[in-house]
Amino acid sequence: MRRSDRFPCAGASLLVVLCGVFPSSFGGRTLPGLSDDIPFRLKWPGPDFTLPTAGIPYKEENYIIMTTADQETYKCMLPLMANGNEEEDREYKGPSPGELLDPLFKLSSCSYRIESYWTYEVCHGKYIRQYHEEKEAGQKLNIQEYYLGKTVKKSPSEAGENQEDKERTEGHKDIHTKNIEGQMTPYYPVEMTNGTPCSLKQNQARSSTVMYICHPEAKHEILSVAEITTCEYEVVILTPLLCNHPKYKFRPSPINDIFCQSMPGSPLRPQSLEKLEHQQEEIKSPLKAKEEEQQLLKEKFSTIHKPVTVGSQQQVTVGTTHISRLTDEQLIKEFLSGSYCFHGGVGWWKYEFCYGKYVHQYHEDKDTGKTTVVVGTWKAEEHLDWAKKNLAKAYMSTADGVQTVKTVSHFYGGGDLCEVNEQPRQVVVKLKCKQSESPHAVTVYMLEPQTCQYILGVESPVICKILDTADENGLLSIPN
Repeated sequence: MRRSDRFPCAGASLLVVLCGVFPSSFGGRTLPGLSDDIPFRLKWPGPDFTLPTAGIPYKEENYIIMTTADQETYKCMLPLMANGNEEEDREYKGPSPGELLDPLFKLSSCSYRIESYWTYEVCHGKYIRQYHEEKEAGQKLNIQEYYLGKTVKKSPSEAGENQEDKERTEGHKDIHTKNIEGQMTPYYPVEMTNGTPCSLKQNQARSSTVMYICHPEAKHEILSVAEITTCEYEVVILTPLLCNHPKYKFRPSPINDIFCQSMPGSPLRPQSLEKLEHQQEEIKSPLKAKEEEQQLLKEKFSTIHKPVTVGSQQQVTVGTTHISRLTDEQLIKEFLSGSYCFHGGVGWWKYEFCYGKYVHQYHEDKDTGKTTVVVGTWKAEEHLDWAKKNLAKAYMSTADGVQTVKTVSHFYGGGDLCEVNEQPRQVVVKLKCKQSESPHAVTVYMLEPQTCQYILGVESPVICKILDTADENGLLSIPN
């Protein structure tokens, strides 16, 4: 069917692409059957062009006539089907996605993901757990564990039957999708509730959405865990079980080409497009130099964060930071002066630690800006009072029997008022010597063993170089 009507500059990706080049051709109607998730690409073939016969189908009569602001006209050939799987989906009469996942739940199997500090355990249909095991020399095994969810709202098969009934009665065929590494991917959600109480939300139970995604070669691996809002999480699971359902099969999104040929009297490509590309090329050169400069800075001060946050009366965040390869003397001086700060955490909350200054918890939002909670601030007299009652310096014995300082602890009090106990927040910062293959690696994590009373752990080979300078109160100085 020929399409030469006028369409609005809004909505689907195709319209956005065409509007950018042909703004004067759009006005009061919409183009049906298009999706914002489908990528399009404009091409400008010459007069000898013939439509491709393989891949996305085209027909000679499926085109629109477009006019630029300079009154140049083009005949643009459109692909017939952007998705192309409607017929396969309509004929499917097999099990629902929930029924396909049922064996995974009935087998009571568990999936694991190991991070630098935490291990994540998803026992399908039972619970989601985050834990850390640590055994000190001559002591029993200590386990920290927190739950992101322990109850399924509905079994997958029940939820699947309800969804299938809804589709049959209402014709509703919407499938949940998530952008996974740039690809809009269908997933089947399972809600998990009744997790560990969250002190940041008046002790409401934590909850998670487990997103099951088709992957033919997967073995039910945990792809990612993330905190999307305070104490609410998303867990992505790769499983081959969903691949038997056509709506959940992984399909790479094709690039849908729009072929625009010039009409008599018009150039091969619009003049405005040529000018725009020339302007962009002029801008690109200084920008490219700036990007290269920023990339060098990122390589010096790059941060790699590991998900995710949880807690039981505990809020926990783990991050791994790779510090620049400055000279050790300069790095230590900047760290001890508080001019170089550590950052940790991903998801909703992140953390900033500036030695001898403060510990902050913050969230950044493009609409509402930055929200900051002061976890603790440094006052030397408060630390000295704390050090009289608590262990500010801990030792360990080397293989030859020599005792060296293993950790020093510093008290940061006077944080923002805690809504739960109406007391100021406070944090104990534990600096620990930890050897690593990378001499400048730093691991940062935060725990909340009591309501609004935190522990910030900082572990690094860099710390090893300054621990022995600690005095009886744990206060550090630049080594000679």
